This record gives sequence, structure tokens and C-alpha cells, in this order.
Amino acid sequence: MPEGWLDFEAPLAELSSRMEELVAIGAKDEVKRLQEQIDKLKVKLYADLTPWQRVLLARHPRRPYTLDYIERIVTDFTELHGDRAYADDSALIAGLGRIGDTRFAIVGHQKGRDTKEKLARNFGMPHPEGYRKALRTMELGARFGLPVLALVDTPGAYPGVGAEERGQAEAIARNLREMAVLPTPIVVVVTGEGGSGGALAIAVGNRVLMQENAIYSVITPEGCASILWRDGSRAEQAAEVMKVTARELADFGLVDGIVPEPLGGAHQDWDEAAKLLKDAVLDEAKLLGALPPDELVAQRVARLGRAGVYATPAESST
Repeated sequence: MPEGWLDFEAPLAELSSRMEELVAIGAKDEVKRLQEQIDKLKVKLYADLTPWQRVLLARHPRRPYTLDYIERIVTDFTELHGDRAYADDSALIAGLGRIGDTRFAIVGHQKGRDTKEKLARNFGMPHPEGYRKALRTMELGARFGLPVLALVDTPGAYPGVGAEERGQAEAIARNLREMAVLPTPIVVVVTGEGGSGGALAIAVGNRVLMQENAIYSVITPEGCASILWRDGSRAEQAAEVMKVTARELADFGLVDGIVPEPLGGAHQDWDEAAKLLKDAVLDEAKLLGALPPDELVAQRVARLGRAGVYATPAESST
């Protein structure tokens, strides 16, 4: 399989390789015919992806991360560092910048591309100091009347010994509590993996959006399969029953909107993916900006209260 292609994209990868050969020899008529074939195959291939295929796209190594989006849609970005208690956490980006004509406080997970950066970013899994930095930035934004934009893309919070010793659970819980009552608009977009409490720690918003091929779940499909069936290799089956995709979560009312992606996934065209994300964020921020702070808080708390399905003891016994 050529680099950058997923297993289910094998037919498309084969045609693309053939296209490169035809372009190299200048076979214009054949190139045109093959391009039409490729376009038709793309529409068919990506029209009805399975949950597992969307998991693979959400994890694609070429998928744009927070800094890639900031580079394309944010101007005058000033990154903030440190939690004023322990250290700076490179797995979580935080800062102030302008999107269009609106200034935002921006936080987001950041994975790495090569081995060196992956280690430096801890594979996008924040320590408690990362979540404290994010909260410091969001509170700063609220102090100056700036809306908050949170970009979520993490397998989960880092579960290492040091993170636990420094209060990982407390840091996540504090973020949940403080974000719920922050007197400013909060727009959340799950751009890749929305993994468990590590994602939720910056995802308490007035509006929670998901990119078309993002996923959001309490545990990874591999972890779920290991718990349910003692077999992590059944991750594809787990993804089917977990309801992790944007469409499924929107149907449950857990997600407020879906941000479209370029055909084949955000990694196919970073600029187009960024434009679609920018348009969605500005639309939401404009609507929320018309609401007073107390109504924003009430709306956010009510949204949290609607999550899930509950049954009384009498209902559950019938």
C-alpha cells in the first residue's frame, strides 16, 4: 500500500499510482479518462463509510492538527505557555488570536508528525498542567469578553504516574466545573479523536461541533473490545456498537452540528478543511455573541443536563 493510503482506499491508491505513470509519459487522453474514473470512485468510496473507516480517517497521520488550523485561519496569534504552577505542556496549545474580525481565546490538543515531535507533544495526551494552562487561557478570554474556541483531538488524558501524582483527575474535574459557568461563548469542535475525559476537559461548550470524519467516545474501540470481549483485535466491531461518529452522536443530540470535510477527509486538502471549519466557527460565535453572559451559562448547563437517557427505578424494572 503506498504511503498515506488506508487499507480500504486500496482501489483508489492503485488508480492514483497509475495516474502518476500516465502523467509522467504525457498520455493526456488517458489521464483525462482515468481522472474521471478516479472522481467517480471517490464519490462511491466515501459516500457511506463504516464507523471503523471513520476511526481510521480521524487518526490519519496527515490529518491537520490545531497548529495547522491556527496557521490557516487565525491571525495575530499569541501563544501562552505554562500553568503558573508546574510546567508548560506541549500537548495542549493555548493562546489568543483573531479569526475574521473576531478575537478568540483558543485552546486545542496538538499531536506530532515525526517521532521527535510525537514524543515532545506526548502524542497529544495532556498532563494536568496542560489542562490548567487551557483553563487559565479560557478565564483570561472571559475576563476580556472574548469567545472561546476549543479544538479537540486526543486519544485521552495522559495516564502516567507523574500525571496522576500532579492531579490529573482534579485538573479535568476543575475544567468541567469552571467551563460550565464561564461567562463567555464557548464553541467546541472535535477535529479528530475525542477521547474520554481528556477530550471532555476542554469540550464543555455552548455549541459542540464535530468534523465529518471525527470520532468522540468514552474509550477507544480497542479499549472497549478489550473490556467487553477480552480481545482488542475486535476494535472494528466495537466501533460499530459504540456509536462514535459525528452523524450518530448528532442523532443522539450530543453534538450540535457537523462540519463538512473535503472529499476523502480533511487530510486531502488542509486549506479547504480550514475554510469549512472557519465558516462554521464564525457562524456559531456570531449567534452566541448576541446572548448575555447569564443566558450563555444557563444554556450551557441545560445542554449538559440533556445529555444521556435516564430511566426511573420503576421504568427500569418493567
